[in-house]
Amino acid sequence: MSALLSLAARSAWNRRFVLSLVVFSIALSTFLLLGIERIRSDVRENFAQSVSGTDLIVGARTGSVQLLLYSVFRIGGATNNIRWSSVQTIAKNRAVAWVVPISLGDSHRGFPVVATSLDYFDHFQYGDHQALSLAQGKRFAGVFDTVIGSEVAAKLGYRLGDHIVLSHGDGAFAANEHADKPFTVVGVLAPTGTPVDRSVHISLEAMEGIHLDWIAGAPIPGTAIPADQVAKYDLTPRNVTAALVGLKSRAAVFAVQRYVSEFEGEPLMAVLPGVALDELWDVVGIGERALLAMSALVSIVSLAGLVAVIMAGLNERRRELAILRAVGAGPRQVLVLLALEGALVTLNGVLLGFLASVIAISLLGGWSASHFGIALHLHAPDSAELLLLAGLLAGGWLASLVPGFRAYRLSLVDGLSPRI
Repeated sequence: MSALLSLAARSAWNRRFVLSLVVFSIALSTFLLLGIERIRSDVRENFAQSVSGTDLIVGARTGSVQLLLYSVFRIGGATNNIRWSSVQTIAKNRAVAWVVPISLGDSHRGFPVVATSLDYFDHFQYGDHQALSLAQGKRFAGVFDTVIGSEVAAKLGYRLGDHIVLSHGDGAFAANEHADKPFTVVGVLAPTGTPVDRSVHISLEAMEGIHLDWIAGAPIPGTAIPADQVAKYDLTPRNVTAALVGLKSRAAVFAVQRYVSEFEGEPLMAVLPGVALDELWDVVGIGERALLAMSALVSIVSLAGLVAVIMAGLNERRRELAILRAVGAGPRQVLVLLALEGALVTLNGVLLGFLASVIAISLLGGWSASHFGIALHLHAPDSAELLLLAGLLAGGWLASLVPGFRAYRLSLVDGLSPRI
């Protein structure tokens, strides 16, 4: 066997240029398979951590996925708001450590406006319990200060000190703009790869202030309160859209969830973000299976290329194989020789692809986390990745048996007297 292995290695080296292309093709398919598998697992993990460190999300009674969509992803709208007094009551529960209220509904040039408290910057976390950080400036302090996400700043070209105008609702009509109460950009958040990057953050008092002269979603005719007069009014919020809740102990999560669902003041519900995210992933996760299927097709094409290259060169190697038969090599040994050659080519391609995936993850992991919110972790191959590698090696070996059986059937006479 060692002699056949040495002979297979030398034969492959003699045709190294052609086989190097096959090795590169297999390496590319391995890289794609491992890369997509790693991205698939890490995307799911990061998706499940779009909001981390939050034990419950409280809102008006609706579907758990719908509550998650508008409170975390800023998609859709709430069926109803919750009273500010209810938020304060929940915050006084002895099991609750902190509460971050969120008020939604306005926008700025297509980006959602999030009204919240300063606790938002202290307690909101994403990914692997990463806290929000400011790339520039400071948190909002005045009524008409705003802190914008990194994507808002990049796409609209905003800098510190710029003035922006918010719009009521989706801003489809110019009449819905709060043009008389402009905001000043005082801070820009560092990229997170989450909906935070696409949000404009203001205070809860600011949300009340810009709607002092509005009622039922429209300006009150003949009433206009200037921006410099807003501070004279009581800006305590009356309602908010939802609230993020952190507990002193996770052991109390179901007790607090039941407490919220049985709340006497108004109909409320509390959802566990992780459970709701898993439900949402079951709906949107079909894309990962499509990507995995595409990478599998790439692997099949690469292995088909391996078969094609060995088969194409087989006719030119008839004399070589006939000489091996003439010096005593049996048909089975010829079959083993070609099988070993295909296995060597596949092994080198798989190892090269694995090494490339390790280098790519180590170099791009941090960049991917900051720009796309996908933290790629470098770790030993898990069971799924080992299964993929084993499948590629087995597939390459089985593919090499096709030309091996062809060579097995070549006769000694046919090798020494090839057809013209």
